[in-house]
Amino acid sequence: MVVSSITATWFLILVAVVVLWLWKLVNWVWLRPKRMEKFLRAQGLQGNPYKLLIGDTREMYTVLVQAAKSQQSMTFLSDDKDMTPHITTFNHHIVQKFGKNSFFWEGPKPKVIIMDPEQIKEVFNKFQDFGKPKLSPIFKLLGTGLANLEGEKWKMHRKIINPAFHLEKLKVMLPIFFECCDDMISKWEVMLSSEEKCEVDVWPFLKNLTCDIISKTAFGSSYEEGKEIFELLKEQEGLIMRSQKVYIPGSWLLPTARNRRMKAIDSNIRGLLKGIINNREKAMKGGDVVKNDLLGILLESNHAEMLENRNKKSLAMSSQEVIEECNAFYLAGQETTAVLLVWTMVLLSRHPEWQARAREEVLHAFGNQKPDNNGLSHLKVVSMILYEVLRLYPPVVYFSRGTKNDVKLGDLSLPAGLQVSIPILLIHQDPDIWGDDAT
Repeated sequence: MVVSSITATWFLILVAVVVLWLWKLVNWVWLRPKRMEKFLRAQGLQGNPYKLLIGDTREMYTVLVQAAKSQQSMTFLSDDKDMTPHITTFNHHIVQKFGKNSFFWEGPKPKVIIMDPEQIKEVFNKFQDFGKPKLSPIFKLLGTGLANLEGEKWKMHRKIINPAFHLEKLKVMLPIFFECCDDMISKWEVMLSSEEKCEVDVWPFLKNLTCDIISKTAFGSSYEEGKEIFELLKEQEGLIMRSQKVYIPGSWLLPTARNRRMKAIDSNIRGLLKGIINNREKAMKGGDVVKNDLLGILLESNHAEMLENRNKKSLAMSSQEVIEECNAFYLAGQETTAVLLVWTMVLLSRHPEWQARAREEVLHAFGNQKPDNNGLSHLKVVSMILYEVLRLYPPVVYFSRGTKNDVKLGDLSLPAGLQVSIPILLIHQDPDIWGDDAT
């Protein structure tokens, strides 16, 4: 009788746990998304009806495939060619379909698009209400670093990293920039010398250029020595993008060949970076002069922070955190700079009159001499061109933030746990902000 009573009790507990788990599951995949949809529509926001679990994933994939197909027949030199749909594909698609006051679905989670400048200002100023979204575990394989930190952790990392990007430190690196650029142009000259004319795909050259510069300025090694890290990061990025085509929660945990490869790549990258960092730290402890590259400055700054706080390691970066920041140097620095350079070349080819003005200014400042810091400060036209390229085609095309609390944003009421998407590229080309000639 006692045994039966205990069995019944455990059975009831098990049933209660299963029912609770099922309730949470149903709430996550259906009830909460439908409540959120009703709440957003009541405020005048438009978007697709919620589809169980997948949200807008299927439509997102279709739009991306169509954009990829149309890219094959594109010509970049056409003045009337709107490149925006090919760069920020799904955000552009949603805004065209539903207008600026809209939302879309990432799985069972709605994401509200914010394009009003005053609302955007509020989002970035109210950091106690709007936080950076938690990275999916799979995206952590690309590294975290400063861009994904908040609060005191962000403040501490920013303080330690800041000296590495001081203008006076960067000025010392100018000869490296020139050397790498000169090497790339020499390769182009060889290609042209063998034929009267030839077509050059500049994108791989520009990626190699930025990789070379980052290797030498950040780690004091050449591109060839750091090539393995670059190749691994490139492969990792491709694998992660492919894994996101279909939204399956927790799919990164499955022991698939792709997931195993991604984890192996992550381990290899961290091992390579750890080796570079450990060798540098040993040299510093042995009394060697600190190298004037980004890693050397970062390690020196981190060591100074530890001394200032009486060797409290919690108030300085751990070895793992230094590795994360180095990863960010590679990935973010290489891609964003290469994107800026390639779009600059595209737009200058579309507007040869500005290309002529830029060339004239550079020749006036330097003639046949190597560039120096004093001359660079006089390149007003070149600076204007670069700023305009960054406006038209920013390397980062959108930001996301998540609501920590129920919050009022302009006329909108946003519940806690909602994400907002700020489509930088669409905002930078918005005629309502910049005028009819925004693009």
